[in-house]
Amino acid sequence: MSLILLIEQILNGLQFGVMLFLTAAGLTLVFGVMGLINLAHGSLFMIGAFAAAATAAATGNFALALMASMAAAAAAGALIEVCVIRRLYDRDHLDQVLATFALILIFSEGTRWMFGSFPLYLNIPEMLSGPIALPGGIQYPLYRLTLIAIGLIIALGLFLLISRTRLGIQIRAGESDREMIAALGVDITRLYTIVFALGAALAGLAGALIGAIQSVQVGMGEPVLILAFVVIVIGGIGSIKGALIGSLLVGVTNTLGAVLLPATFKLIMEPATAATVGSSLASMLIYILMAIVLIVKPTGLFGVRV
Repeated sequence: MSLILLIEQILNGLQFGVMLFLTAAGLTLVFGVMGLINLAHGSLFMIGAFAAAATAAATGNFALALMASMAAAAAAGALIEVCVIRRLYDRDHLDQVLATFALILIFSEGTRWMFGSFPLYLNIPEMLSGPIALPGGIQYPLYRLTLIAIGLIIALGLFLLISRTRLGIQIRAGESDREMIAALGVDITRLYTIVFALGAALAGLAGALIGAIQSVQVGMGEPVLILAFVVIVIGGIGSIKGALIGSLLVGVTNTLGAVLLPATFKLIMEPATAATVGSSLASMLIYILMAIVLIVKPTGLFGVRV
């Protein structure tokens, strides 16, 4: 593999990683603050993608489509928090898993009823289409580079929100002792709704941004949800910093593994067999990475030991 191809694949891994971060950040906020396992988080990713595709088709405006994705996902998140999730905080995790799995089925069938079973397509805006020249003669898609920049900017914004604002103080306090901050006069119910809507908006934005690269279809959020759970386990539950580092590790590991392993096995076996074996092992790499991290640090890279 040439150096240019290797750098391009690393950039692809970073782009994949920052998009995972947008989904995993909301998931780790919800789990860290509320202690809730939300399997329907991937459905909010899907809702954002469909809202963006429908808005872009109606208006032709990509920026408006992104705003619609965040608004639709945040509204859906707030609605299910008020109507369903609020009744699950004091229940055990099995009840939470069953209820949020039911939400997956409801959202999937509802989306299929509204938009049909055929995929939708969200076009990359003209100003971000085409490649951009990077040092070393590398030609890399401008849109993917923009996704990396957007993800890092949002990561910085979340860090400042959590560490420098009154809402962030309440969120961090809610992670530590929700009964105490409720006793101090903080409306914990309102705080939970805000956190859930914020996490949903981030997932919806990720769905819209990814929707311009791949097709928008029912069920597209479930594979992302699985990877997001891997990310928060690696990074540490409740840690935005851990979600970012874990996302980048998973993104780069998954992308490089999918390219390097099949190429390596082609040196020692038939090409068809090498592709099959290499792809199978590549899909296992992120779980091997998770196992290694948990062996070294059972609470994740930035998790807090209780």
